[in-house]
Amino acid sequence: MSDMHRALATGYHNLSVWADLLDRINVFPVADGDTGVNLRLSLVPLRDLAAEAARTGDLLARCAIGNSGNIAAAFFREFCRARDFADLAGYAARGREKAWQALVRPRAGTMLDVFDSLAATLGGKTEPIQLYPLLCKELHKTVLATSRMLPDLRRAGVVDAGALGMFAFFEGFFRQLAGQTMASASILELFAGKLAVNAAFQAKPTDSYCVNAVIDTGGNQAGADKSLAALGDSVVALAAETGLKVHIHTADRRQLRARLSALGEIVHWSDEAIDAGGLARFAQPARKQALHIMTDAAGSITREMARRHGITLLDSYILADDSSRPESLCSPADIYALMRRGSKVTTAQASVFERHHCYQSVCQRFGRTLYLCAGSIYTGNYDIARRWQEENDADNLLEVVDTGAASGRLGLVALLTARYAEHAASPDDVVEFAGKILAGCQEYVFIDQLQYLVAGGRVSTAGGFLAGLLHLKPVISPAREGVRKAGVVRSRKGQLAFALERLRKEFALSAAPVIMLQYSDNEQWVAETMQPKVRELLPRAEILLTALSLTSGVHMGPGTWSLAWAGGR
Repeated sequence: MSDMHRALATGYHNLSVWADLLDRINVFPVADGDTGVNLRLSLVPLRDLAAEAARTGDLLARCAIGNSGNIAAAFFREFCRARDFADLAGYAARGREKAWQALVRPRAGTMLDVFDSLAATLGGKTEPIQLYPLLCKELHKTVLATSRMLPDLRRAGVVDAGALGMFAFFEGFFRQLAGQTMASASILELFAGKLAVNAAFQAKPTDSYCVNAVIDTGGNQAGADKSLAALGDSVVALAAETGLKVHIHTADRRQLRARLSALGEIVHWSDEAIDAGGLARFAQPARKQALHIMTDAAGSITREMARRHGITLLDSYILADDSSRPESLCSPADIYALMRRGSKVTTAQASVFERHHCYQSVCQRFGRTLYLCAGSIYTGNYDIARRWQEENDADNLLEVVDTGAASGRLGLVALLTARYAEHAASPDDVVEFAGKILAGCQEYVFIDQLQYLVAGGRVSTAGGFLAGLLHLKPVISPAREGVRKAGVVRSRKGQLAFALERLRKEFALSAAPVIMLQYSDNEQWVAETMQPKVRELLPRAEILLTALSLTSGVHMGPGTWSLAWAGGR
C-alpha cells in the first residue's frame, strides 16, 4: 500500500468517527441531519484502495449521494489521482475547480471554502511534517468562518457540517503523511461553542425530494449541466461513466424525471423526501445518561434505535460487488437480494486506526463510556479496545466488557443498559445492571439454508450437504464460548413451534420480558406470523421488531430470523 493510499484511508477513517457529530449540526442547505452519513457513503471508495485512481474516480461518482457527498466526490475524483506528495498541489487545485464547477449555484461558507484554503496552502510546497500544523491552522480558520457567512449557520450557531467533515478528513490525511500519531488538537476544542445547534433554531419547512440520477447522454453532455439550473435547488452535476450523475432537490419528481429524460436515458434514479426536521432525531434522552453506552453494530440495533437511546455504534463493513459500506448504512434488502443471486458478500472489521479514534472521539464527547463489545470469540474488537485503553486512557474513561454476545443478544443488552443509564444513580450502577442483563439474556437463531454458513467456512461442506439433503434447518445459540447447536427442525412451522416452546418453558403467562424478534429478508413472516403468536403467549411482553444485524445475516444467509429475550422472570 502506498503512502498516498494510507493517507486517503486515514482521512476517511478520521471523517467516519466524527460523522454523527456532522449529522447533528447539519443545517445547510436543509436541516435534514445526514451530512455525516452521506459523506461516509460517498467517500468509502477512498477506504478500499484496491482500484486504480481512474476506477476509484468512477466509484466515487457512483457512490456519491446527497449534496455534500456529490460535491466531495467532485473534488476527490481529482485529488485521489495524486501519486505522491509532490503531486498534491496540482490535483488539489484541479479538484477545487471541479467542485466549484459541479455546483450550478455554488455558495461560499461551505466545504468549497475548505478546498480553496487547501489548494492555496499546498501551493507553498513545504514538506509534510512542516505542512501539517500550518494546514490545520489555515483550515481551522476557514471552517470557523463558515459560522458567520451563511444565514442558517449564523442562526443555528454552528459551523458548516460539510466544511467540518473536510477538516476532519484532511487533518487525518496530512497527519498520516507527516508521520504523526495523534491529532494536534481535538475537534471539540478547536470548534468549541460551534458544535451544537441553538435550541431556538427553526428549520425551514420543505416539501421537496432529494433526487440522485444517472443519465446516459450518449457522450453528448456538452452544456447539459447548464440546463439543470432551472430544474431545482442544490443542483450538483458530475461527469459519470455513461454521461451525467445529477443531484437535485425538487418538489415535483415526475416533472423533473420527464425533463431529465430529454437529456438522455435515465439509467439510475432514486428519490427520498427531505426531512427538514431531521435534526429532531438527535434529541437527547429524557435525562442525561449516568454513563454513555457504545456497542458494535454487530448487535441488532438500527441507527434510529441507537440515536433514540443515545448509543454509539461501531461499524464493521459489508463487502459486496467490489465495494464496501458501513454495516449500519447498508440496505438489508439489497444485500440479501445479492446473496440470493449468488453474489459473494462478506464482512470486514473497521481498521485499527478507525477503532482507536472512535474510542478517543467518544470519550472526548461523552466522558465515561461503557463499551459493550461483541464477543471476543467472534471479533478482535475486545482485545483492540483493551490495548487502546491500557496505552491511552489514563483517566479510565472507557470501560470495556467482553459480552460474549452478538446479534440480538448484544443489541438487547446494549439497548436495555442505555435505557437504565437514563435514570441510574451512578455509572457503577449501570455497569452492574449490564452484567445482570447479560447473564439472563438468551437468543436462538433460526437458519433457513446452511449453504451460506458452508460458504463462509462456519460448517463443513459435508455437513452442509447432508443437512440440505435432509432439508434440515438448524437452530443455534451464540454464546461466550462460541455458537452452540440448540436443535434441528425441518420447516418454518417447526421453527415457530421450537421458539414458542422455549418461551413457554422460560416464562409464566404473567411475565413481562423484553423480546427482540429479528428478520433478514422475511420481515413480513416474522411480523405477521411470529409476532402475533408471541403476543398471544406473553401478552405483557414488550416486543421489538428489528432487522437482524448484517454481520450475522451475511454469514447466516437470507431466510434467517432470530429470537432474543431478557428480564421478566
